[in-house]
Amino acid sequence: MGEMLLGQFKGDLPLVIIRPTAIASTYKQPFPGWIEGVRTFDSFIVSYGKGKLTSFPANPNTIVDVIPVDMVVNAMVVAMKVHYAERQHACETIYHVSSSFRNPLTLSDLRNLSHCYFIKNPWIDANGLRVKVGQLTFFSKANIYLLLMQMKYVLPLKVLYLANILCCQRFKKIYKNLNRKINFVIQLAKLYEPYAFFLGSFNDGNLVELQRVAEEQGIDLLEFNFDSESIEWEEYMMNIHIPGLLKYGIKS
Repeated sequence: MGEMLLGQFKGDLPLVIIRPTAIASTYKQPFPGWIEGVRTFDSFIVSYGKGKLTSFPANPNTIVDVIPVDMVVNAMVVAMKVHYAERQHACETIYHVSSSFRNPLTLSDLRNLSHCYFIKNPWIDANGLRVKVGQLTFFSKANIYLLLMQMKYVLPLKVLYLANILCCQRFKKIYKNLNRKINFVIQLAKLYEPYAFFLGSFNDGNLVELQRVAEEQGIDLLEFNFDSESIEWEEYMMNIHIPGLLKYGIKS
């Protein structure tokens, strides 16, 4: 709706709309791995690393359409420069700043890379113990996963709730802790269900054309890189994003 309003009221001004997908930590600038807080798919990574997530409803072929934040900023800066030079034309251009079309990262890839990372760099829990992680299991249907959660965890938790009442709140702390963990995983599954089974991708052809025009205008595309095809996912996840997420995104 916002884009429609801009298109209606822009008048003679050129209009550029930037549509980034899931924004992740910096690839290079101002330094690799910078991020503020836990974003989008990061809850998935952190929960898995902490040992809280052992299974999840998802299609392993779903593309995790992420883009480093510095590439988004670079695309914005270059788009402003290019379109300012063509400001006499009151055109409207939309740029998808994304990775799914030319350099897809699947959920299966993310699972495997997260597993490799936390095997080599295990999470240290509050007691100073290393958390051991196994390979994450994907469920092909969300309703089957939620039913399993009800049978395996929620029903026994209800029994513990009754036992806690009968024993004068003796198990209150254990119950609250387990209830919080189970509800978190269930809510995470419900929140990400529409995305975990989405098999589409976003065509960034306009962005490729922006690169071509920017190069013709002499803009340094090494300094202002926004080419998602240049991302090496294993290098980025193992040595940049996950370490940066744990260092800058997680509040101690």
